Amino acid sequence: MNDDRNRSWPGQEPDAPRRAHWPGEADDPGWPGEEPPRRPQRRTPPNGERRAAPRPADPQWPGDGGGGPEWPSDDEPRRPAAPRRPNGMPPRRQGPPPPGGRPQRSQQGAVGHRPPPPPPGNRRPPAPADQATAMVRPVEPEPYEREPELITHHAHNGTEDPYGYDPYDDRYDDRHESTALGAEGDEPYDDEPAEDEDGDKKKKVLTPKQRKKRRWRIIRRVLYSMFGLFVVVPAIAFVITYFLVDVPSQESVASLQSQPITLMYADGSPMGKISPGTGGSRYLLQPGDVPEVVKKAVYAAEDSSFETNSGFDVGGILRAVYNNVTGGQGGGSTISQQYIKKATANEAPTLTRKWTELAKSFKMNNQMSKEEIITAYLNTIYFGRGANGIEAAAQAYFKKPAKELGAPEAALLAGLIQGPSKSENEAYAQRRWSFVMDQMVANKWLDPGQRATAEFPKPIPKSQAKADDAGTLSLHIRNRVIDELEARGYDQARLHQGGFKITTTIDPKAQKMAEESVAEGMKGQTDENILNALVAIDPKTGGVVAYWGGPDWTKNDKGQDVQAIDWANVPHNPGSAFKAFDLTAFLKMGKGLGETFDGSNNRKFDGRTIRNAGESSNCGTQCTVAEAMKVSANTVFYDMVRNATKIDPVAKAAKEAGVMVEADGGKAKLSPDINIALGGGGTVTTAEDMAAGFATFAGEGVRQKQHFVAKLANSQDEVEFDETAPKGSPAFSDDADKSKQIAGNVTDALEEVIPYSKLKCPKGHDCAGKTGTQQYDFKDSDPASYRDRNAQTWMVGYTPTISTSVWVGGDGNKPLHDKSGKPVYGRTIAGPIWEDFMSRYMTGKPTEKFDNVKAIGKDARSVPTTTVSKPPPTSAPPETPTTTPTPTIPTEPTEPTETGGWPTKPTKPTKPTRPGPGTTEPLFPNGEDP
Repeated sequence: MNDDRNRSWPGQEPDAPRRAHWPGEADDPGWPGEEPPRRPQRRTPPNGERRAAPRPADPQWPGDGGGGPEWPSDDEPRRPAAPRRPNGMPPRRQGPPPPGGRPQRSQQGAVGHRPPPPPPGNRRPPAPADQATAMVRPVEPEPYEREPELITHHAHNGTEDPYGYDPYDDRYDDRHESTALGAEGDEPYDDEPAEDEDGDKKKKVLTPKQRKKRRWRIIRRVLYSMFGLFVVVPAIAFVITYFLVDVPSQESVASLQSQPITLMYADGSPMGKISPGTGGSRYLLQPGDVPEVVKKAVYAAEDSSFETNSGFDVGGILRAVYNNVTGGQGGGSTISQQYIKKATANEAPTLTRKWTELAKSFKMNNQMSKEEIITAYLNTIYFGRGANGIEAAAQAYFKKPAKELGAPEAALLAGLIQGPSKSENEAYAQRRWSFVMDQMVANKWLDPGQRATAEFPKPIPKSQAKADDAGTLSLHIRNRVIDELEARGYDQARLHQGGFKITTTIDPKAQKMAEESVAEGMKGQTDENILNALVAIDPKTGGVVAYWGGPDWTKNDKGQDVQAIDWANVPHNPGSAFKAFDLTAFLKMGKGLGETFDGSNNRKFDGRTIRNAGESSNCGTQCTVAEAMKVSANTVFYDMVRNATKIDPVAKAAKEAGVMVEADGGKAKLSPDINIALGGGGTVTTAEDMAAGFATFAGEGVRQKQHFVAKLANSQDEVEFDETAPKGSPAFSDDADKSKQIAGNVTDALEEVIPYSKLKCPKGHDCAGKTGTQQYDFKDSDPASYRDRNAQTWMVGYTPTISTSVWVGGDGNKPLHDKSGKPVYGRTIAGPIWEDFMSRYMTGKPTEKFDNVKAIGKDARSVPTTTVSKPPPTSAPPETPTTTPTPTIPTEPTEPTETGGWPTKPTKPTKPTRPGPGTTEPLFPNGEDP
């Protein structure tokens, strides 16, 4: 039987055709009696000498007389005792016969393998001692001779020498060539991996020196690759890009900025167009016309190395990268790069855009002088207030030409380049102005003495700046749309460049109804200090469907037409309307409408007297929260915030509902003092904030961010973004059900306010809301009649599909009166305007009811009282009560169950049988609300 390499075993016919013959050898194999060949001992030749091939000895096989191997006896020959090597180690074993019948030669320095035993039935007879001894007699090789390169070498038969000997590798050239070439001072053989024996398997083991050399070889190759990838290839690509791009001229940029902006109503009907500015905003200054102080201010604000850089600043780019990694602020764009970015109207944060921007800015600096570049930049950059270019900006902010600007004024305009949408944020403008002035001093462009005496320049009010012609479009709506888009990165210059089409959320029918309702409610009023605003928001989308902030134009003290103030976007004290957020914070604690407080009038807290509206107002010492909300008892809510919820949770609840503070891009301020409980002091909100906050209650605890832009598309009708689909999230809890329960309990409390305030819901629809009043701050010089006057009044309410906020007040602290000369309240002017608009808007719409929700904490319906009487079973309150409705209680009251969490409560009974406990007599005999 042959093994896997066709070796022949003794007693079998050798594979003669594949056998290699030695000189003088017979065809038949020999075995004991002949001396097997030995591999000659290999010696290392001296440097520069070649090895001579060793002469092989003729192998002999014992009993060579016939066709197969002969054995002297029936026993297999035993291996003779091997002679010891000089160092005392045993001799190496002899390997098995090679394929073709030849035994593998053995040599000092190379170890052979023990031949495998013959197959059963062919056991070899034991050899005589003299024959066995002859088998291991060495053959002395000639010096430096090389053995024949046989086909039977281990590289071909699949075995390896465990001592690393390879007869095909003389280990000469590599070893001595590397030394001759001075390869890092390596010793001979340091490239040769050592071998370690692990059973029958062999593995390469590198020495520390070999590992180090291999490691540095890899590092060098990686560095070469990186150099090619990040230096050579980009350099070639930059040169190609340089010759392919063109630098846009300032005239072409001005032309791009001259496309009209189209606005549409929510139904797609045309609203109006914003035409490109004329006159100053399109006037292009010539090189040499820009004052030196203006140029230096812009350098200080945007690119201090402008005069020396080549279109891009490597240091600035590295700083920008560092700021991006560390979370800092500041970019790396030069003035040239900013010009290219504005000229191409491409601000996408992509490598392609940045790459071509660098190439164009570099080419621009090679084709144009620095004076031409800065002039083109200042003629096209956007400064806010609809002003493109420095000349238009000088007119919009200071009503003077650019050549008359001083250092403080130039520094203000230069500082606004980075954030034109924040032009009306005084804190931001002052911060940027100070930075630019300091940089001018640091670069020696401004005398330190001038800096020390300089004062922040006050720009003219935005309302006095001439606006672009918008046709019949409402100026206040247009401004709110532009402001919202600027906050999203689409300033007016970019909108004109792209010829954008804006679909707003404004419903044309609702807008007309709002204007008509306001006009109807203000009819006959004689107090010239009374102003008004109305905002309506869709709770399901957050879209503003109607917006009225007053007339667009007014006369200034010189009789000139100027933009009027948008009163819907001016924050005022919300008064008692803010108590809805007090209640929200209270409900989030797990407390319910059945909790009781001392509602007595004129209660003292820390030496301060808090009174309810009207001298006889008294909610009782055990006034439930539900009753306190209905009658707007100040003492209850002041006590609630001071001792139960605390201040911060109230502010948090308001922001969760939708009140936008300055930090979030809004204008509201939630003062961290106890006055927030009654919506006074430093707490101010806009009409839009209140409509948005109550829209979250109408939306069952899901907040939709208020907005004016439903969809934005460019001149090719490619949509930039679409806000028509609802994107809300639970407002008061991560748990949507819990947030809905909180909002539903607030609605339960606010539903009773509507009839108590002598207002009506739209026919066939549930509604809820809250009035609010801020008292006039009486002065000693005022007439006594002013003592009970009010300065701000509100009515905020909602149905499931619309939330509307109406504000009627004055510009600041002014005593207001109605057409009868009496103080105004939330229900006297604001209330009727709200009622009229809601009735108009909901007419023809399907009937809506609020969902019933489980009561939180103690249920107000379970609080026993002795001052209430049960109504007749068939009684129903009139839609417009002339007196305070008689409170009632359910037929079968349920005992309260307090678990401290969110208990399961009985379902709210069918309206209107769910009142809160209270007195049978009206708390405000004169009909006045707080």
